[in-house]
Amino acid sequence: MNEWREVELGKVAEGVSIYRKGWQECKLGDVVVLNYGKSLPERSRKEGNIPVYSSTGITGWHNVALVSTKGLIVGRKGTIGKVYKSLTPFFPIDTAYYILPNDESYNLDFMFYLLSNAGLEELNEDSAVPGLNRDTAYSQNILLPPIEEQKAIASVLSALDDKIDLLQRQNRTLESLAQALFRHWFSDGAGEDWEEKPLDAIATFLNGLACQKYPPENEIDRLPVLKIKDLRSGLSEQSDWATSDVPEEYIVENGDVVFSWSGSLMVKIWDGNNCVLNQHLFKVTSEQYPKWFYYFWTVHHLQKFIAIAESKATTMGHIKRADLSSSMTFIPAQAELDEMDQSFAPLIDKIVLNNQQIASLTALRDTLLPKLMSGEVRVRV
Repeated sequence: MNEWREVELGKVAEGVSIYRKGWQECKLGDVVVLNYGKSLPERSRKEGNIPVYSSTGITGWHNVALVSTKGLIVGRKGTIGKVYKSLTPFFPIDTAYYILPNDESYNLDFMFYLLSNAGLEELNEDSAVPGLNRDTAYSQNILLPPIEEQKAIASVLSALDDKIDLLQRQNRTLESLAQALFRHWFSDGAGEDWEEKPLDAIATFLNGLACQKYPPENEIDRLPVLKIKDLRSGLSEQSDWATSDVPEEYIVENGDVVFSWSGSLMVKIWDGNNCVLNQHLFKVTSEQYPKWFYYFWTVHHLQKFIAIAESKATTMGHIKRADLSSSMTFIPAQAELDEMDQSFAPLIDKIVLNNQQIASLTALRDTLLPKLMSGEVRVRV
């Protein structure tokens, strides 16, 4: 084991260092053990309540736990360096490493955040399939505070993550309630005085830009590009960028409805920061009908759209505008639509508000994380 040493961390003024008593500079391999996940072929999995983790997170459920306690999972092959935390027994497969608790050496929650900030995703070994070599990971320098300070740091970050998780779960509940309400009113067909219109007659489906034609001119006047993969996993440092000087209608804001019509088809109320709409995505709006109305009608037809896309004899299935035109909706009389809006609008408004809070809390957590890990920001113990 390499010799640990206390270190000077941060600066309050030029040439003035802050001494963090008890903080140790060491190698990751001095502190943790990256255990190899066990191979678990899909055919051998037996349905149960044990989460099965791969390098991309939970991929299924099993009736046997390889790890009988809580722990961390680190992507080893494919999606490398991504860190997951399981609070229950779990089964890691062979594309992942796993880390067991060790209360004498580190606080597990703190180690989760430390590894999330360690840049492991950049340590790709030279191979056709992205991979994280264990010795390479072990050689990374880390800063380790005393256990009590680890717990205090983890407590601050966990509080933010818990609030984010609460809001996300609340949004799933609100979405389910709104879906059930929509089915209740519209699953039995049209009322006597309801009008029938195609989907593209109740909303505008704006296709995105070929954003490579709109590169940013500088580091300030730019916005991230919203692509299909970002719609599912969110924007990141690896997202592409475009100039912010594009027509306003192509700017996607938190709360806008976005529909990916090619590749992985999905409909989502966007929950991230402002970005530029890329091609193969529709921004869905309407000047006549409320957001919930065109959102849930688009969701209503989504499975049909997915089936159409999968039937295409191409590598990237898609739908056409004609498919929007052939997908019918029912329009209640205005008085009845207004009455429905009184039930739906608060649910959608709350989802959008929660999304905005999630974005703010996520930005705060991501700002604090490297500062807490480096000792630039201190937590009272």
